[in-house]
Amino acid sequence: MKLTWGAEEEAFRAELLAFLDAEVPEEIKGGRDWIGDESPEIPKWASEFQAKLFDHGWMVPSYPPELGGRNATPLQTLIFLEELASRGVSRSVHFGGYAIVGPSLLEFGNEQQKGMAPSAIRGDTVWCVGMSEPDAGSDLASLQTRAVPDGDSFIVTGQKVWTSYAMVAEKCFCYVRTDTSVAKHKGISVLIIDMDSPGLEVRPLRHLTGAIEFAEVFLNEVVVPKENLVGELNSGWRITMGSLAHERGALWVESVSSAQRALEGLVEIARRQGLEQDGVVRRKLAELYEEVHSLRALGYKGFASFAQGSSAPEHSFMKLATSELRQRIYGFGMELQGPYAAVVDPEFVEEGGRWQQSWQISLAGTIGGGTSEIQRNVVATRVLGLPRG
Repeated sequence: MKLTWGAEEEAFRAELLAFLDAEVPEEIKGGRDWIGDESPEIPKWASEFQAKLFDHGWMVPSYPPELGGRNATPLQTLIFLEELASRGVSRSVHFGGYAIVGPSLLEFGNEQQKGMAPSAIRGDTVWCVGMSEPDAGSDLASLQTRAVPDGDSFIVTGQKVWTSYAMVAEKCFCYVRTDTSVAKHKGISVLIIDMDSPGLEVRPLRHLTGAIEFAEVFLNEVVVPKENLVGELNSGWRITMGSLAHERGALWVESVSSAQRALEGLVEIARRQGLEQDGVVRRKLAELYEEVHSLRALGYKGFASFAQGSSAPEHSFMKLATSELRQRIYGFGMELQGPYAAVVDPEFVEEGGRWQQSWQISLAGTIGGGTSEIQRNVVATRVLGLPRG
């Protein structure tokens, strides 16, 4: 599928490309990922780039200038997302602030909380999102972190895990249980918690590579003012749905583009391995090509609904489908390398071990952000209309 655009959209694209050509940091040019290292600090270049995006109206183009945008139309927003995705450019190395917290504060927060949104989107304030727990990952409604009223405050006790950027965050957008007498998804609230609060402890979690991206967060009778409640008491589930909708409304573009780039890489491997005329290889590449472009078309359909203010259940399927597709693409890349697929020394394998590393990372893609099992349940009930088990 190839879309055509009008003069206004092409002028928008030209201005965007000029900005990207001039301002994208060397550290992430060409789609290179930054996932941190043994030091969890956010690099200066990343903070500066996020601030430049905000100040020039390119952070969230659909927002007004005071929120880092330029009142872009839905079509212009789609162009923006696709151009960034095609280059593999991330707007921020700590996505929670602009992708989840900012939109949620603007939609559900009081006036004071809405005033916190610009700094979250610009990256001046680093946020983490306290969702997952040891016994409540994809099943967020099972969370056990308690917030007990105590005068003008809540006393919060519990544990969060896989909390991205918690080791550098200043604030946490934290989901807590405030009512145990109702159905589990009805007794959840959201609190803004300062990360330097007494009783709060952060323990970083290292990747096998040594990089630090996640952390455990322990809360031992942390005092949180009631004025830090976001939205109404026990309305956290509704905020959760809004938060994830904002995140996934754009995430599919990056996922499909990532799959497209990986597929193009597969073609190059096949050529280097002398397999471009192999019938089995050609058929497999064609099947993957069909799937990538079918998912892009489905993403456009969901984006059209989302842009008009409607729900886009397609995006739940997109998360499921793209994460599993990338596993298959990177797995096929391993197959094409034959016995060298088991080799991790960069000097002996294709593209310095890109395929080995990407395949390993892709295994986590079907877990993070909602497991494939959870996504299938969402598709079954919200898309197909099947009854809950």
